Amino acid sequence: MPVLFSDPIFILFLGVVAVVGGIIGLKLHPFLAMLLAAFVVAFLTPAASIEQFALSKGGTAAAALQLSKKSIGERIATEFGNTAAKIGILIAMAAIIGKCMLESGAAERIIRSILRAIGIDKAPAAFLVSSFFIGIPVFFDTVIFLMMPLAKAISLRVGRNYLLFVLSIIAGAMMANSLVPPAPGPLFLAGAMQIPVGLMIVSGSILGIITATSGYLFARWLNRRMEIPVRDSLDAKIEDIRMVAEKEDSQLPSLFVSLLPVVFPVFFICADTFLNLSKDGAAPTGLAGVLTSIVHFFGDKNIALMTAGILAMAVVIYQKWGKGFDMSNFIQQALMSGGAIILITCAGGAFGGVIQQTGISSRIAAMTQHYQMALIPLSFIIAAVVRTAQGSATVALITASGILAGMASNGGLTFHPLYLGLAIGCGAKLVPWMNDPGFWIICKMSNLTEREALKTYAPMGVVMGVTGLVFIMISAWLWPMA
Repeated sequence: MPVLFSDPIFILFLGVVAVVGGIIGLKLHPFLAMLLAAFVVAFLTPAASIEQFALSKGGTAAAALQLSKKSIGERIATEFGNTAAKIGILIAMAAIIGKCMLESGAAERIIRSILRAIGIDKAPAAFLVSSFFIGIPVFFDTVIFLMMPLAKAISLRVGRNYLLFVLSIIAGAMMANSLVPPAPGPLFLAGAMQIPVGLMIVSGSILGIITATSGYLFARWLNRRMEIPVRDSLDAKIEDIRMVAEKEDSQLPSLFVSLLPVVFPVFFICADTFLNLSKDGAAPTGLAGVLTSIVHFFGDKNIALMTAGILAMAVVIYQKWGKGFDMSNFIQQALMSGGAIILITCAGGAFGGVIQQTGISSRIAAMTQHYQMALIPLSFIIAAVVRTAQGSATVALITASGILAGMASNGGLTFHPLYLGLAIGCGAKLVPWMNDPGFWIICKMSNLTEREALKTYAPMGVVMGVTGLVFIMISAWLWPMA
């Protein structure tokens, strides 16, 4: 095979062409387009590149050789399954929670309470702040699952601003996911770049709020120029939401009961994260030990969402008791919607996984090894290139911090390594597109089309990332902390 055909950059380019051309040009279903792109990438990737990738991830020589000898179908299926293991249960349960909250009136109760407390005009800002702080301990995807049904309900309630509600949720969750530990990417980055976790939390929170605010302002600008309605979907039909919106307060569940499916997983996931960070010796005993075990059990994200799903179903059953409600068919509709999201997301994960096997990260590291540019924008650019290439913000954070860790620890910096870490976090927001599983989750949960997401969600990520870079460079100049 010619050397050009085995170059990771060339393979990545063909993968991009396959995805974009398949969806926009051939009008293929995203699931098929992503699998087609994964096949193209896997077919062109040399066995030597696959073996080297496995070794770079800490695998043994025997395991690396075994991976390189797997068939194209096996490698794609493995990456597909790895993605399903991470998000399959979460998506299925989130689909059930969202539909149950809409059907029972829980979402409507929450929306009415928000509107009474802060007013309609401040609802988007409330979504922005809520998604940011929920997104610190909770995975980005989980925030989208939990809050998107609320965006649909409130948009129908007020009759406008659906795009603004959607983008406000995304903006807050995106920046928390890349800047503030204990989110996995920032937590790894802080260790690799020798940044104290406490300093990363405080600084990441400040920068995250600033960048998320820039995304919010951009979302308001977009919302004035693009009218995107709430659309029918299997899990949230417009007519069903409208019927709930017309109910009297007395026909809705209480606010406490309505919040349970959202607050329960958030509380236990946060508590479990805090306990894991604060481990400093022997395990607690007695009552403290029992409470710790309970928190660890329910703090597992899969257990937390499954329990929240049970709570959400219980609310529906209570509200519909004695009214001939067909719970089995109701849940089937939710799972049909969730199943489609799982398939598309896992296909995106397979595409991203086989791209990584090409050795794209090592290729980028080699290309930037002697790049004579200021380190802060260089950190930003490396993270942005990796994110755009393979889709995952977390992988971009890990890859870029691995490339730049030596620069952070050589003692020659005129500013604190914190600024490099923050620049990597902001760079990891560029550019979200079709090789990112989160892109598909947003499309399917919000019912934005792929074209609409590329015109709204993707540029908002660029705006927030670039805003962060400018703020970081000014801060490093004014307060180097060296």
